[in-house]
Amino acid sequence: MKTVLLLGSGGREHALAWKLAQSEDLRQLFVAPGNDGMATIAECVDLDIAVHQDIIAFCDANSVDLVVVGPEIPLVAGIADDLRAAGIAVFGPSKAAAQLEGSKGFTKALCDRADIPTAAYQRFSNLDDARSYIIEQGVPIVVKADGLAAGKGVVVAHSLPDAVAAVEDIFAGKYGKDAGAEVVIEDFLNGEEASFFAITDGETTVPFGTAQDHKRAFDGDVGPNTGGMGAYSPTPILTDETDILERIIRPTVETLASEGTPFQGVLYAGLMMTDEGPHLIEYNVRFGDPECQVLMMRLESDLLEIMYAAATQGLAEITPKWKAETALTVIMAADGYPGQYQKGETIRGIADAEAVGARIFHAGTRKVDDVWVSNGGRVLAVTACGSSVTSAASKAYDALAKIDWPGGMFRRDIGWRAIEKEQGQTED
Repeated sequence: MKTVLLLGSGGREHALAWKLAQSEDLRQLFVAPGNDGMATIAECVDLDIAVHQDIIAFCDANSVDLVVVGPEIPLVAGIADDLRAAGIAVFGPSKAAAQLEGSKGFTKALCDRADIPTAAYQRFSNLDDARSYIIEQGVPIVVKADGLAAGKGVVVAHSLPDAVAAVEDIFAGKYGKDAGAEVVIEDFLNGEEASFFAITDGETTVPFGTAQDHKRAFDGDVGPNTGGMGAYSPTPILTDETDILERIIRPTVETLASEGTPFQGVLYAGLMMTDEGPHLIEYNVRFGDPECQVLMMRLESDLLEIMYAAATQGLAEITPKWKAETALTVIMAADGYPGQYQKGETIRGIADAEAVGARIFHAGTRKVDDVWVSNGGRVLAVTACGSSVTSAASKAYDALAKIDWPGGMFRRDIGWRAIEKEQGQTED
């Protein structure tokens, strides 16, 4: 039996806690800092996950067997290194390996070394040089903040003024000082985006599901980029997992291992499915949010067993098993997100939504006098399973109709590409 400490406080962590809590090998589950939505399945503890020594002291005092790191910021800051140095097993990569997400330029350079297909690019630390390159290359073009930007530091520019404004915003610190130290400018790739997940212990790598998310704020994939407004899994456009493993994932893992920085944890590859095959857009070194919610709904295997195996070089004996169903999640966000929004608004009907067959993962809520109130930008992940994307979407939106939150907003077309394909096949 194992005691687990999960770090994080969002919808991703609620989904991970929900799945970890189902393990027969779980003795106790702590979440730091967690949120009120998780309180029925885990013990929330008031720890600052940026203070690594406090995390280590808590683990020692509570005989923690495994730490699961949810968000990317502590991984890029090196929390996994400090935990391992203290003899504590951790699901998550080292600081050096976490640069796959911490620096887009680092990932691009690794793609060059490992011959991984990705868009042609240049990296700049000077605004004038970046601006000149954009004018020379023309549009469409993709502009990315090099560092962490909470999923918002990417602009696909279809006009020169938009492209120039994007690099000016990045260097001006719009996405944070660290995110804007450098900029990566890429060729535009035509195709459809999809997400591929793999878990590795540094030597053995196993596929861990596919998904497709919706980054834009509004229906029809328009509006500003967000942290994600919905997702579904599996995605029908990723049909050859072996090809992606061999062309993209394994060369990454093997290159990092050969350079003395082995990767342990989950690799989340954002892919563009082009006419020439899959190309890597970017890596994340943790589960996506809201992709994690749909993956956890579909996972049949014991998540704790998988994570502990990845943390202790035991993955060779593991083969994750999945439900045949499709899972789909719709994010309910505060009106105005990803810009300015209100907090503290009353939300009713969550229990009613779950009663019709959905699972509600809390991302930005808190409970005040037994009443749920909003406490963030992305607030709820309304998640359901079905025999198809169409079926799962229908169940999720039926559940959303039960939630009474006048200040909430959500997209009404999550899964639209797959639904159109399913409907076309039905008509045929």
